[in-house]
Amino acid sequence: MRPEEIISQALEKCDNNRYKLAVLIGKRADELSKGKRPLIQNSYIKNMKYVDIALEEICRGLIFLDESKNNTVAN
Repeated sequence: MRPEEIISQALEKCDNNRYKLAVLIGKRADELSKGKRPLIQNSYIKNMKYVDIALEEICRGLIFLDESKNNTVAN
């Protein structure tokens, strides 16, 4: 899938709110950098950056932002 399509789908999952998407990506990328395991498994995941993994997880609907606690939540 092209990067534009991934971003577009992830944006739809965040109610087309770019700020919400940016916060979610940042929080999830931070979690991944601190040792949390990715929720996706691909043969090329070891070559992906944390932001790309976070975008893919959002696009697939695996994580979302709990606005009441401002944390990421896995489905």
